Amino acid sequence: MERLLTRIAWFIGLVFVQAFMLNNISLFGLATPFIYVYLILVMDRDIDHNALMLTAFLLGLMVDVFSNTPGVNAGASVLLAFMRPSLLRLFSPRDEYENFEPGIYTLGFWAFVRYAAAGVLVHHMALFLLEAFTFVNFGHLLLHALCSSLLTLLMIVAIEGVRHKR
Repeated sequence: MERLLTRIAWFIGLVFVQAFMLNNISLFGLATPFIYVYLILVMDRDIDHNALMLTAFLLGLMVDVFSNTPGVNAGASVLLAFMRPSLLRLFSPRDEYENFEPGIYTLGFWAFVRYAAAGVLVHHMALFLLEAFTFVNFGHLLLHALCSSLLTLLMIVAIEGVRHKR
């Protein structure tokens, strides 16, 4: 029960921070952090896939409601949730125990960074492709996705380091 309440608090907190603070940041017109994907990335490994997809949808939908974007964040979040089990299999050690929370201390620093980078890049490419809905200016779209992914990844690593500081 405590774990569920913690997840709900993270959900509310990340939506609040994203909607009222981070959506107003645009470094050089290229990088906007989307920190809410952190919750999708660090959910328990053995969470029911349907529950993960529903959580990702609701998380993205709440960000969409506050950001006035018609389902773009929800679509990108559901794609990330769909691909997360494959990303975890790709970046987690083979001898890892079944149920764990992906993080710096469970996966190791570089494995977590690679896992988070892949997840963030998948999310951001989908997000910006859905937002633009065209390939006309693909170079700018790719640059925007890469810069935003890098900024988001730096923030995720910082949060993970502070959250699990020993």
